[in-house]
Amino acid sequence: MYRWEITRAALAQRVFAIVRSATYDEASATADTLLSAGITSLEISLTTPFALEAVTTLTRELGDDAVIGAGTVLDGVSARMAVDAGARYLVSPILDAEVISTGHRYGVPVFPGVSTPTEMVRALELGADALKLFPASAHHPSWLKDIRASLPQVPLLPTGGVTLDSAPEWIAAGAVAVGMGSALSEGDRDTVAKRAAELLTRLADATPHQESGSAAAGLYDD
Repeated sequence: MYRWEITRAALAQRVFAIVRSATYDEASATADTLLSAGITSLEISLTTPFALEAVTTLTRELGDDAVIGAGTVLDGVSARMAVDAGARYLVSPILDAEVISTGHRYGVPVFPGVSTPTEMVRALELGADALKLFPASAHHPSWLKDIRASLPQVPLLPTGGVTLDSAPEWIAAGAVAVGMGSALSEGDRDTVAKRAAELLTRLADATPHQESGSAAAGLYDD
């Protein structure tokens, strides 16, 4: 698959799950719960012990049934290791040129972290496939509308503090997708399944604020 195809698949549900756990077993159980609940895109944070082993196992077992990425990728070395482990996309809380170039060298999309318009434009210049707005808790969805009035081409992924209630608001404000961690994965399997079903329905029904030539419209169009 080409980078743009992976990007579209990873963000198709307008949400990607973030798995950050204290142990490998806990991460595997959380990923299994999320995938069973119908989530088709998730990242394993490299802050999780043996995260790369988890990426390899999930990618091998799931094949094309889900898109597994690596998160908290901070440098080129980590990016290459994640790609070798089978990560289909890379996510970072920071904007690092080497992470982007390493991912792209091997055909893997990269979603670097940004928090200001200057960083957003710089990330686009570096070729980022989508931009992780981090932390989203520092902003309100209305702020995103203001940003996209001047930068309608910016494909933003609010992450960090996104909730079940705020996620549709971010999409309505023009976000391409949202990243969610414990707000999505906390609880037993039945609780997570019900929460995921409700979230996916609400995100599918959310109407993005359309701008001429908007990045969100481009990714959602067939």
